[in-house]
Order: sequence, then structure tokens, then C-alpha cells
Amino acid sequence: MKKLFLISAVLMMFTASFVFAGTPDAILGEWVTEGDKSFVDIYKCDELYCGKIVWLKNPKDEEGKEKFDKKNPDETMRSRKLLGLPILWGFRYTGDSEWKEGKIYDPQNGKTYSCKIKLEGEKLKVRGFIGFSLLGRTAIWTKKS
Repeated sequence: MKKLFLISAVLMMFTASFVFAGTPDAILGEWVTEGDKSFVDIYKCDELYCGKIVWLKNPKDEEGKEKFDKKNPDETMRSRKLLGLPILWGFRYTGDSEWKEGKIYDPQNGKTYSCKIKLEGEKLKVRGFIGFSLLGRTAIWTKKS
């Protein structure tokens, strides 16, 4: 009887992990960006999904000061700290573990791109692009443990 219960519990957890992976909220939480440079917290913003930088490997510049959004083309935004900076917004779950119609901001060059996200296991394929998704770049983020 104990064996049957244990097997049933393991099967239920295994099945639940597949069900959860296909739900809109599966991307919620902290993700480690490519190169382990930062953590991005993905959260719900109304009925959409957004993300902000919550940790930086190097939070200070060469002079030992906090890093700011100094490459932003809008001069009024250059005083924003990188820590806490919103970089993902407007994502809508479209099914099949994909979120589309969003934007991603790259503080390294101050540019904003169209973006789509695909969840594959514990990895996010974050694809920024201009115009068509064929003209872009994909970064792989991993779920923070």
C-alpha cells in the first residue's frame, strides 16, 4: 500500500510539472541571464507579463558608483538605476509555452526591440528582433534555483 501511494505521488508531481510548464504563469520568478550577468524577475503586470533587473554581477561602474541607464536615448531616463530597471513588458501568453507581442530593452546599447519568449524546460529562449523574428538574436536564460 505504501509503495502504491509513493508511486502515485511521484506520478502526480511528474504530471503536475508538465501541466505547469504549459500555463501562462510558468515564466514567473527569477531568471539568470546569459553569461550570469544579471537576474531578471518576471512578474504579472495586469494581464500581461513584465520583467525587471533585480541583481547585477557588477552593480558598480569603474569608479565604484552605482550603474545607471546612461545609454538610454531619452536623456530624462538616464538617471534610472540599472538595478530595478524594467527591461521586459507587454508579453501575452499565446499558448504552447510561448509569450509574444512584448518588448525588451537592452541597457547595454539603449535600444528597445520586439521580443518573444519560449519556455523549454528550465530554460527561456528570449528572442529580440527588429521587424521579423528572423532578424534577431536569441539569449538563453535559466531558472534561478
